[in-house]
Amino acid sequence: MVTEVIDNLTRKGRAYLSEIESKELLARAGFPVAETRLARTKQEAISIAEELGFPVVLKIASPDIIHKSDAGGVKLGLKNATEVGRAHREIMNSVKQREPRATIYGVSVQKMVRPGIEVIMDMSKDAQFGPVLMFGLGGVFVEVLKDVSFRIVPITRRDARQMIEEIKGYPVLKGYRGQEPANIKALEDMLLKLSHFVEQSPRIKELDLNPIFAHRDGAVAVDARIILEES
Repeated sequence: MVTEVIDNLTRKGRAYLSEIESKELLARAGFPVAETRLARTKQEAISIAEELGFPVVLKIASPDIIHKSDAGGVKLGLKNATEVGRAHREIMNSVKQREPRATIYGVSVQKMVRPGIEVIMDMSKDAQFGPVLMFGLGGVFVEVLKDVSFRIVPITRRDARQMIEEIKGYPVLKGYRGQEPANIKALEDMLLKLSHFVEQSPRIKELDLNPIFAHRDGAVAVDARIILEES
């Protein structure tokens, strides 16, 4: 089913999948992802938020805006309909000002996920080696310190464990200074699932799960991005 969806998108000339499309595809493949829906209007955003339950997150839905926060396209922790309506207006005004040429589908509405240790998983294709997986902690660890590990697809469970253990930030995942530890096996499972997913989907050029919130009882991806090979 996943392969059929990707082939269909490729035939239509689609290369960049939206956050919602990416999450739907990953959910079909068994990945734990935060439920996200598209709202085309402010009233739709309010209705979806009420259905999902507060607090919620609003994010701009656009194929032209990858870094949503930089465009003022993200609002977190919205606790009621009034805050959702105001956030929708502020997002639209900010994006139109900063990215006037961007195509806007609306906003994605997502139930606020319990904060955890931020983790990133990524796949990109190397010209020589093919699909390569990356793992690291999110935030400053990946952006500034470049504290990440790599493996060529396919990987084994031993590879997944080593990817996790060899980053310098590994003690954070184990529960540094009394903080809640991450479920290491759940992260291993997700890396293995990612390896299998991209191996079975050769049309995927890039895939980002960032951030993933890791908890003691599991892990969930709260944002995702998939780019396909052009047909």
